[in-house]
Amino acid sequence: MFEIKAKDGLGRTGILKTEHGIVRTPALMPVIHPGKQTIDVKGSGAEMVITNAYIIYRNPELKEKALKDGVHRLIDFNGPIMTDSGSFQLSEYGDIEVENHEIIRFQDEIGTDIGTSLDIPTPPGVSHRRALEEVEVTLERARESIEYRERMMLNAVVQGSTHPDLRSYCASRLAELPVELHPIGAVVPLMESYRYRELVDAVLSSVSELPPSRPRHLMGAGHPMLFALAVSMGCDLFDSAAYILYAEDDRLLSTEGTYKLENLQEMPCSCSVCTDYTPSELMGMDREDRRNLIAEHNLHVSFAEIRKVRQAIHDGSLMELVEERCRAHPRLLEGYRRMSEYVDLIEKFEPRSKRSAFFYTGPESLGRVEVQRHLKKVREGLGEKIALVAPSRRPYSSSLPDRLEGFRSLRPMEGGDWSVVVVDLPFGLIPLELDQVYPLAQSDAPGIMDLDGEEFLRGLVLDLIDLGAVIDEKLCSELGIELPHIYTGEVETTVEDLDRVRMVADYQFGRGAGELLFTDDVRIERSRNTGKIRHIYAGDELICTMRASDGLLVLGAEGAVRLHQGTTYPAFRVVVNEESEPFARRGKSVFAKFIIDCDNNIRANDEVLIVNADDELLATGKALLCAGEMMDLNHGQAVKTRKGGF
Repeated sequence: MFEIKAKDGLGRTGILKTEHGIVRTPALMPVIHPGKQTIDVKGSGAEMVITNAYIIYRNPELKEKALKDGVHRLIDFNGPIMTDSGSFQLSEYGDIEVENHEIIRFQDEIGTDIGTSLDIPTPPGVSHRRALEEVEVTLERARESIEYRERMMLNAVVQGSTHPDLRSYCASRLAELPVELHPIGAVVPLMESYRYRELVDAVLSSVSELPPSRPRHLMGAGHPMLFALAVSMGCDLFDSAAYILYAEDDRLLSTEGTYKLENLQEMPCSCSVCTDYTPSELMGMDREDRRNLIAEHNLHVSFAEIRKVRQAIHDGSLMELVEERCRAHPRLLEGYRRMSEYVDLIEKFEPRSKRSAFFYTGPESLGRVEVQRHLKKVREGLGEKIALVAPSRRPYSSSLPDRLEGFRSLRPMEGGDWSVVVVDLPFGLIPLELDQVYPLAQSDAPGIMDLDGEEFLRGLVLDLIDLGAVIDEKLCSELGIELPHIYTGEVETTVEDLDRVRMVADYQFGRGAGELLFTDDVRIERSRNTGKIRHIYAGDELICTMRASDGLLVLGAEGAVRLHQGTTYPAFRVVVNEESEPFARRGKSVFAKFIIDCDNNIRANDEVLIVNADDELLATGKALLCAGEMMDLNHGQAVKTRKGGF
């Protein structure tokens, strides 16, 4: 059973329930070699481990003990255990002495929590024909595994080599099977050779077809510099023997890369190993003692990074962490840049608002979902008469003069009412009416613009100038734009409250929502403390509250009724079954398993209408999941209900 607790793009924190306990995801599973383990991984933070069922199966002594006492006693770990089926040995040696049904039964018999079918780990670079043939074998074995497992949860591995279409095909077929988890296999060679661009293709082409309700396991990913990027692609579980393998070679892991002990003058972190020993003291130790201490360090930094990633998801700052980590290596940065090709996929899972601000850390930030989503929305809402101005202090609508003059244009312009749009990084085009709304107000960029950012803004401005926009002299100078005509009339920058709330509604709910929610006779109240718009009423009935934290609208009872009556099914709707209906009416939260339909455009943190199968309004609330997750998950909250009783 898997439940999503927090989201940031494709990244999510969750709870995976197993027979031997709960695992918080994202999670790292250290590899335990049966019969040889000397490191206390649980003491280092491991909630789940992975071991190799094939090694146990092939060793008579280990096999007898595992069948008698169970795998948990065999490796002395009482938490959840995942077992591999021998695919690693198959990839290394080309053949193994066990059949798929035999290893599935064996994993079940020794009490593993999560077993794995015997997939074919097709290496990178093979022909499309060979990869397809081996995918078909992997699929057939996954189907067969269902017949032979009795109690354990089951992994079904996505294969397809470096052919994204085969990865998607394999994932889509596995998604139809009644299994619980999906490893993404045969990617270790890509990571070992720093082919992160191809890794991104392999992972995202797989994730695009996998059900959100099943954890994804990136097999063999154990280096902490990779965790943030992998989680941002939707991976939940990681396994690796890197902590001990690197230690055997006197190498220390870090989020910035790998250190060779012999080259260190100072220890690289503040774990107990690094504070208690110097590099020279470790070098002088017995080899086994040194290996164990370095392995302890490697586990420390790995689990510390997993915790940092989980916190970043909770805070809504995962992508800032990804951008920081991916600057540790040029090939890692190349992989991150490749993710911009999948912006449409990521957008489906990206929350509308977050706890943290959007930081522009380089040109890669311009490819993020928040920027592309904003530009699409704002272009749809711009009128014909647009005045583009250089940024001032934030909020722009308060710091700009009431009137501006000195605009240039491509052709002579007439006077009249102009929509003032500030041109600034990272979001490019910011209408004054939206300058207090997330993510536009909750963002920051360096005051000194880089060349990529300047070119980004110049492209946006030139497109609008072609459509008739005027641009102020300061912005012309900053972007190096020369135009033949000057508009000498004045442009007013004053923003009326009604215009502001209507544009915010259009931005949040779609074009037309502003006039639907806010008629000319509404009453707008401001906060006594901040002076910002706080409540909008129709008479004494609350339509909306403008949330102070992000400037977005929270529906009141009257607002929910107006939005429901003025839109057609299924817009903004989450539909619950008869069992859940009375609870929703009483204002209780909606759980995913009771949802029978919803608007496909719903994203996490959206304001939604909770209705029954007859489209009767029951309540209003905030979505905690996106539409695809609501329809797929069977556990956990999907909507936090704000008000029921309609």
